[in-house]
Amino acid sequence: MSDLTVPAAYVHSLIKSLEDSSADLRALLEAAEISAEELQQPELSAAKYGRLYQKAMWQMRDESYGMPSGGKVPNGTFRMMCLCCIHCPTLGEAMQRASEFYEICRGARIKPKYEERGRHGSISLAPLEEVSVEEFDQIMADAGRNSIRTALSCWHHFQSWLVGRRVELSAVCFSFSKPRDARDYEVLFQAPVKFNQPVNQLRFELTQSKLPLVQTEESLQGFLKTAPYQLLVMVDSDNSLRAQVRALIGRDFSRPLPGAEQVAEALHMSVTTLRRRLQAEGTSYQKIKDECRREAATNYLSYPDLSNTDVALLMGFEETSAFFRSFKKWTGMTPGDYRRQIS
Repeated sequence: MSDLTVPAAYVHSLIKSLEDSSADLRALLEAAEISAEELQQPELSAAKYGRLYQKAMWQMRDESYGMPSGGKVPNGTFRMMCLCCIHCPTLGEAMQRASEFYEICRGARIKPKYEERGRHGSISLAPLEEVSVEEFDQIMADAGRNSIRTALSCWHHFQSWLVGRRVELSAVCFSFSKPRDARDYEVLFQAPVKFNQPVNQLRFELTQSKLPLVQTEESLQGFLKTAPYQLLVMVDSDNSLRAQVRALIGRDFSRPLPGAEQVAEALHMSVTTLRRRLQAEGTSYQKIKDECRREAATNYLSYPDLSNTDVALLMGFEETSAFFRSFKKWTGMTPGDYRRQIS
């Protein structure tokens, strides 16, 4: 059964950070159910990586762990920021509110700064008003490129979750020099990446800022239970039509999925052409939808803290029984059978 994964480099970077801190690494790996053999593989399950990150944040009592912040951010901060943003009408207003929230919250010395200039919007990692340029520069220097990349990626994925679709970036800027794995950055952000820039920043057309928020406090509850999994997942790296369709479908199934007509329009082709080209790749729109649903469902079911009812709601089912029937259709087993198999 397919599973979403993250590169080993991400895992090793997190483990190195844990080794350098006072964390109980062995206990964290056991809690995340990560074996020594898995750490030797080129990739790791995204669900397990997300779980390890979550456990590390809890143990270190720092929700900014592994990302530049300049101080410990108390557990529960991200939840309150989400609650402050969730009722905003548009993405731009939500990002402005997030920036204002981190300006006054306890612990952080860095905030996501939202700006609009001309036809473009941006989110930059910026100092709080009380933080000097010298202190900010030192925080960023201490953070390192993996930490900065993770922070910008998390903000991009959070934006995309809020609006129920991938926020298209026009550029991503980093203050450090071009690394050897620069290609991975382009795959992660699906946008041109610039290095040796004066800021660490996400850039996008202002039309993206006008997108309406589709999430609610109810869908936020499920999102928080698996955080930071949905903020850390890598996107597909191939350029096939199948991969483009998967990106448009997304990974948030708590909102209505786009129909074949909407997907075809987004890809600037007719529905007939979409179906013909997918058939040439040996698949169909329905098959791709079922693949995406199956992957999301199996990842959610790997979280012990999520009940089957929680997973059903995250998958967009009002009735748990309907989710059970669909899951059995996708996998040939019930959610309970699947959980027993992976336990």
